[in-house]
Amino acid sequence: MIIGVPKEIKLQEHRVGLTPDSVKALTKKGHEVLIETNGGFEAGFTNDNYKDAGAKIITTPEEIFKMSEIIVKVKEPQANEVKMIRENQIIYTYLHLAAAKKLTEGLIKTKSICIAYETVTDDNGRLPLLAPMSAVAGRMSIQAGAHSLEKNQKGRGLLLGGAPGVEPANVVILGGGVVGENAAIIATGMRGKVYIVDKSKERLKQLHEMFGDKIIPSESDKTDLKKLITECDLLVGGVLIPGAEAPKLVTKEMVKNMKRGSVVVDVAIDQGGCVETSKPTTHANPTYLVDDVVHYCVANMPGGVPRTSTMALNKATLPLLIKLADQGYKKTLQENKNYLAGLNVYKGKITFKGVAEAFKLDYTPPEKALSE
Repeated sequence: MIIGVPKEIKLQEHRVGLTPDSVKALTKKGHEVLIETNGGFEAGFTNDNYKDAGAKIITTPEEIFKMSEIIVKVKEPQANEVKMIRENQIIYTYLHLAAAKKLTEGLIKTKSICIAYETVTDDNGRLPLLAPMSAVAGRMSIQAGAHSLEKNQKGRGLLLGGAPGVEPANVVILGGGVVGENAAIIATGMRGKVYIVDKSKERLKQLHEMFGDKIIPSESDKTDLKKLITECDLLVGGVLIPGAEAPKLVTKEMVKNMKRGSVVVDVAIDQGGCVETSKPTTHANPTYLVDDVVHYCVANMPGGVPRTSTMALNKATLPLLIKLADQGYKKTLQENKNYLAGLNVYKGKITFKGVAEAFKLDYTPPEKALSE
């Protein structure tokens, strides 16, 4: 099978769909891999690295899309890329469609086969292809938040970990999943005062066993969220409903009552954000102010550390890609319900319920779509 990897064109996105090691694993199995020239350069992978792994270097994205049976990316196809997608072509990447109506409509028109990393599951209902980037984003959220608290970034002028005789910053993490856990790793390491809010009593128990007295676990239905947010210095939004739009847990009124110079880092912005005042930003212009509260809402946070992110992502995404290339998408998806959960759009039909519900569009169960 011919697998194509175009260079990412989203602003300040420096990751790449495949590493040279992943290319080698595919070419050893007899598959042809096409890499757009300098596609991996910002992640530290040269054209020669890819050639040595058996890839062919292609000059333009148009050629990549025209020649490839599978397109492997990191971020959702941009408008210019959607125009190049062919009918029956497999698109394998992060899509986050529940927060992107125009992209959803565009992909429906292409009649392509769109498999989203973020909705593939495992036997425990977890999201193994989303997890590595959630881990990176969680860790980066505290770095970004700590930096944004500095006065020259329009923050409160606080050092997150405090100083001898000076209290540390209050950090509130919404969601105890992969983002929340990894945010807590860095926040506790920096000696912040860390609250984790989650609806699951069992998950909070796990986190307390992991972090001990370094965190203050809080059940969402037993917590005065408004009061907690009013008193915090750094708020991290890490709430996720798989494949669906993130719930707006933090209202405009709550933000208005936050301290001047406090910081919101909304990691859930890829799925629309869990803070009502959030809107997507970029690495080039990462922050803005609402009611004197700094908002950091970069929609591709892991793109800021492309080498780490690309290598971590490939460890998770390569096994399914190999199966798709070896035995085709139908056999692969029909044999494994966890892989099937990744099918979001199939030949003009929405096959992921959360996306259909977000835009009140018709939903076709993926099993039915594949059998037609």
